[in-house]
Amino acid sequence: MSTNQRVIALGFFDGVHTAHGALLRRVKEAAAERNAVPAAFTFDCHPSARLSGRSVPLLTSVEDREFLMRSQYGMEEILVASFDEMMNMPWEEFITGYLAKEQGAVHVVCGYDFRFGWRGEGNPERLKAKCAELGIGCDVIGAIELDGVRVSSTYIRSLIEQGEMERAAAFLGHPHILSDLVTPGKHLGRTLGFPTVNLHFQPGVIVPAYGVYAAKVYLEDGSEQIAVVNVGVRPTVEEVSQPNVEAFLLDFDGDLYGRRVRVAFYRHLRGERKFPSVEALTREVLRNAEETRAYWETEGGDKILQA
Repeated sequence: MSTNQRVIALGFFDGVHTAHGALLRRVKEAAAERNAVPAAFTFDCHPSARLSGRSVPLLTSVEDREFLMRSQYGMEEILVASFDEMMNMPWEEFITGYLAKEQGAVHVVCGYDFRFGWRGEGNPERLKAKCAELGIGCDVIGAIELDGVRVSSTYIRSLIEQGEMERAAAFLGHPHILSDLVTPGKHLGRTLGFPTVNLHFQPGVIVPAYGVYAAKVYLEDGSEQIAVVNVGVRPTVEEVSQPNVEAFLLDFDGDLYGRRVRVAFYRHLRGERKFPSVEALTREVLRNAEETRAYWETEGGDKILQA
């Protein structure tokens, strides 16, 4: 049994977009009113993928989801549950046993389409009614729209797959991010005079449209560096079988191998293509570096990810 009182946001929160933000802001308010801990509940894998057997790319890893909920919305605890266990739990047990008894929930917040428990039999109406019986507060947040479009992970996924990062950021409420440990690469950045950061996509995490992006790289010490980022298979240097991320840090001098960094994608500059030579590629990356500097000096100045 929990000794803490918690106000809990319920959902999967893939991408932690602006509709999720409506839930998380309400949790923060309710927790302050009750002197309770603001917390968010999420699953370890995509519910739709597990139930349908189809591959559904994730906008964010569990790690990035936790980072966004803490840094952007002030969640103090993230409760990561096994979906395989939760999907076999009777819906009443999820409320009375897990939320009330195990997590000490005094108030919960969910979206209008939240489903839970065995066969998805739990829904917002049943949640609200059972919480009322238990003396637990419950808010259900309706659909959120932007420019007449319902905010959803599915829609944002389509934007990122097309490289429409600025529109994706408007729906996310923050730039799209990817975190990973830095690994050795082909050292192309050395010929350009820029340190290179090489990252990989975790299994199941979405790969943005191949190409070059104006970006920022956030380091473990909290500092941020503007960067030119390539997503793809590097056809000019040495084509690889799996797409990865190669970031050229424009104003940094140091060794980041083995360090964990976070890349934030801001604007798609061009698609990935094969150049006739490494020299031609070098000239193009240097041109992209100037484009990136110009972006941050003008349009990108107010688009900072909260650390």
